[in-house]
Amino acid sequence: MPDKIHTSVDLSGEDIHWKPEGGLSYGRYLGLDQVLSAQSPITDEHDELMFIVIHQAGELWLKLCLHELDGAIACIRSGNTGPAFKMIARIARIQEQLTQSWSILATMTPADYLRFRDKLGQSSGFQSAQYRMLEYKMGNKNADLARVHEDTPVYDEVLAALNEPSIYDEALKLLAHAGFDIPASATDRDWSRPYEASQAVEDAWKTVYQNTDKYWALYELAEKLVDLEYRFQTWRFSHMKTVERIIGFRRGTGGSSGVGYLVKALDLRFFPELWTVRTSL
Repeated sequence: MPDKIHTSVDLSGEDIHWKPEGGLSYGRYLGLDQVLSAQSPITDEHDELMFIVIHQAGELWLKLCLHELDGAIACIRSGNTGPAFKMIARIARIQEQLTQSWSILATMTPADYLRFRDKLGQSSGFQSAQYRMLEYKMGNKNADLARVHEDTPVYDEVLAALNEPSIYDEALKLLAHAGFDIPASATDRDWSRPYEASQAVEDAWKTVYQNTDKYWALYELAEKLVDLEYRFQTWRFSHMKTVERIIGFRRGTGGSSGVGYLVKALDLRFFPELWTVRTSL
């Protein structure tokens, strides 16, 4: 006789809190009433709920990315790089989740999407304030992109992210503090302007990579940043290919060229010298 097949869990001996004392339950702690009622499809199309959930979940992951990135920037600014390494590594893992979400969205065919796309009007992921702040805090300082947030409640937060040093700006100040000859144009500048790569900065990173025992903390910081950008670019690429798969080269609902714009974004570098130094080592 085969072992008995169980079709339900035996609860004998368990001490389940059927009615949690104090009123704090799983649902209340997580605010699930609000979270699970935040999906309001505007059509009856089956795939629209998936489309909404994917983007809402993405915004939650972005919120956590910003939380971790703010913490990492503060640690680097104070010279306490150890905790920053864990935070940066966590962001990279979150980006893996964001990248994976595109594969779920890609189960939607062009025919599926076109059934409700026109109902979206001019709403677009291009208008994601959290994504914009994440790019600003990582170093893509394009002030023009803040314009789309001018009439929103988070405009001041977006501007703050634009005008504050990025994580790479703080890393370069840390290099200077360690005694490297970093030009003032890199450590004391208008933080709202795009960073311009410098040979002196590449030389400094080259010294770090050639003397890892002496500069281990800076070396580890460099590699954590490279991994962060690598994951970010993988996410961007997956976004671009998913859009191409679903709508081809149609213009985006937010007015951008769609795939064309996303392809241009793939050429951007947050931490340029950390990539160019690899050729010169």
